Amino acid sequence: MKKLSSTLIAPVWAVVVNLALVYVTYLVARLIYLVLNWSLLSPALQGSLADLTKGCMQFDTSAIVYTNILWIVLMLLPLHLKENATYHRVLRWLFVIVNSLAFIINVADAVYFPFTMRRTTTTVLGEFGHEGNLWGIILGETVRHWYLVLLAVVVVAALWRLYRQPHLDRGRLHWLRYDLTMAAALLVAVPLCIAGMRGGFTTAVRPITVSNANQWVSRPMDAALVLNTPFSLLRTLGKDVFRVPDYYSDPVQLEAVYNPVHMPADSVPFVRKNVVVLIVESFGREYIGAYNHDLEDGHYQGYTPCIDSLLSRSLTFTHTYCNGRKSIDGMPSILSSIPMFVEPFFLTPASMNHVSGIARLLGDEGYETAFFHGAQNGSMGFQAFARGTGFQRYYGRTEFNQDPHYDGDGDFDGTWAIWDEPFLQFYCDKMSQMHEPFMTAVFTASSHHPFVIPAQYKDRFAEGSLPIHKCIRYTDMALGRFFDAASRQPWYRNTIFVLTSDHTNMSDHPEYQTDLGGFSSPILIFDPSGELMQPGIVDKVAQQIDILPTLMSLLGYPKPFVAFGQDVLNTPAEKTWAVNYLGGIYQLVQGGWVLQYDGNKATGFYRLDDRLMRHNLVDTKPEQQAPMEQLLKAIIQQYMQRMTHDQLVVGR
Repeated sequence: MKKLSSTLIAPVWAVVVNLALVYVTYLVARLIYLVLNWSLLSPALQGSLADLTKGCMQFDTSAIVYTNILWIVLMLLPLHLKENATYHRVLRWLFVIVNSLAFIINVADAVYFPFTMRRTTTTVLGEFGHEGNLWGIILGETVRHWYLVLLAVVVVAALWRLYRQPHLDRGRLHWLRYDLTMAAALLVAVPLCIAGMRGGFTTAVRPITVSNANQWVSRPMDAALVLNTPFSLLRTLGKDVFRVPDYYSDPVQLEAVYNPVHMPADSVPFVRKNVVVLIVESFGREYIGAYNHDLEDGHYQGYTPCIDSLLSRSLTFTHTYCNGRKSIDGMPSILSSIPMFVEPFFLTPASMNHVSGIARLLGDEGYETAFFHGAQNGSMGFQAFARGTGFQRYYGRTEFNQDPHYDGDGDFDGTWAIWDEPFLQFYCDKMSQMHEPFMTAVFTASSHHPFVIPAQYKDRFAEGSLPIHKCIRYTDMALGRFFDAASRQPWYRNTIFVLTSDHTNMSDHPEYQTDLGGFSSPILIFDPSGELMQPGIVDKVAQQIDILPTLMSLLGYPKPFVAFGQDVLNTPAEKTWAVNYLGGIYQLVQGGWVLQYDGNKATGFYRLDDRLMRHNLVDTKPEQQAPMEQLLKAIIQQYMQRMTHDQLVVGR
């Protein structure tokens, strides 16, 4: 009788044992994720390990059930005719393939995390959709992380070897009793699976999403440790990105708190100066010595002597931030004053809206405009965005190769783009052929993974404490040569230069590894003529989305326009602010404070001078916190409303 009972439940027991095996593989993948990103994620271990474990179990359960639901149903199907060797061999293959892919995706994302500070979502498919060298990059990373490949082989072999296949004694089994037992098991499994996918049992529980991970951690960045990549991919597949909240029911009140429509100043003449915007790949504020005199007991030199020199002649700010963590976040933020909220603007339906930007605003006033990027034409969607926002011409790798004055693909870095030094010289030459006034932007590429520099500079630029440091040195030199060449051009003194980075990158100082520190990008404005501004460091908060409205103000642009940032030069210091989004949490910096908000409530409130963000003062400083919450709610609502209703230009 005992043997008969155990035979009846053999498929049920196989489901339990095999799913337990999958939980172990998710645990191994999470440990790898933590170890590979120890400096960024280890602070999560200082919180409640019980909460961390609960969160991990919740999201792993959801992902495991989502990915294994077909296998579970087929295992428990109340049909005794399925009980044969061929059927279970197919199920074994299904189980191993699905869960091996889940493990590989988790581990691969551990390598990508330092560049995004979040788990990968389905937007990555669009982000790299036009990269012809993608497979080469994947192959290179596979070779570079051979030990992860070896580990994946071991895990896949273990899944196959340890898989439990039910063994039924067909000679003794009562098939009607078996079918009834399986039907009962399936009836029990269905609500359990639904609860597992949703993240809870009660009807009040909405299906969990990526943002729910923040309830188990104290920092938005740490949500990546609670999440797993299969869940992040599944829960963002085909989802609506923008939902308009109802923080303000009265449009007048909403606009009184925050209005992204900028009106021109009265009686200010339009100054037709050239505008040149340099977007430098991964050029985080941390690498620039002139910004960091207090690091390493005052002995920090940084890696950018050329930019240090330029900073001494430029206008910059004490606190400067990017508005996203990816290259595709940088262009909309810098050139169109559109921050990254929820997902990259490029990859959302709102990218089909009517969108303006520096190029279109100035192009309509008679400027000649051009965008430059040394990668293959179409890479990262930059060419499409440039055209959609008013750039009249685009210069990429194709145009560089056609120029007989340069070495064509002899200057290709082998992975992404033309090396920065020759491409910036090409950029300077092309501007000298344009009619003034002109507006141009360039997006550099060399200070990027896989962190290599031209062979002739390998002895000149030594390795630093991080692989990116030698690339930063090289790009800094290339920028220095660009400004040297530009200074000899007739258009130089009639030009406003803006330099920033698309986002930050690898870090070896704790101040730059926090939720806010990871957004610390340089922003400097350089006027060689000295006519429009005085150089120096102004004690204000500035961000990438401030570049457009600040430039329009400097030029005396005569028409209204939409920009989510502010004219930082003409805004009182205490009212300047910066906003960004990380792992389901909005961050607002203003007046010496940092607010973190999950869309419903404040989750963090820190003093800005608490540079390691160790002391969460949420709900203890209502006089400071409440006004910031009201402002942030208005920013979010205006953003979502304008995205969903195609209101990114004046008059729509």
